[in-house]
Amino acid sequence: MGHRGARWLERSAREREERTDLLLDMLELPSNAVVADLGAGTGYFSFPIAAKLSEGKVLAVDIQPEMLQLIEQRKSEIGIENIETVLAKPCDPRLPAAQVDLVLLVDAYHEFSCPREVMMGVVAALAPGGRVALVEYRGEDPEVPIKPLHKMTVAQAEREMAAVGLA
Repeated sequence: MGHRGARWLERSAREREERTDLLLDMLELPSNAVVADLGAGTGYFSFPIAAKLSEGKVLAVDIQPEMLQLIEQRKSEIGIENIETVLAKPCDPRLPAAQVDLVLLVDAYHEFSCPREVMMGVVAALAPGGRVALVEYRGEDPEVPIKPLHKMTVAQAEREMAAVGLA
């Protein structure tokens, strides 16, 4: 999604439509976790995750400087200090090696120009015991009213994650 669609990411109905509250609860993050929100966009997930991390931090990662500027502006407005913005490259997430406890990708992976290269960077960034949470619209679900291009099947996700050593 381009930065011109930022309002859609922050729409008031999003939590109800997508049950983003359930996702946040399911992450079960310790207070000192380092979380990379890869494809952070406006920081929709970065900010509530940062609020849960009294000793940890969020790396809000995106390839669009305009999205990162929105996050920086909001950080200043509300006084959040444990979010760092990271300007990634299309084929490199630019994450620190072996330091990330969780990499969260929400409706972003299918947009990557270089998915294998990005995921290899993700794997290199994972701390021992680190996890990846890949959240995409299910290709198997005909009830989701979006183009098939913006969906992934579970089998496809498993195959592509296995190709970089993830289960």
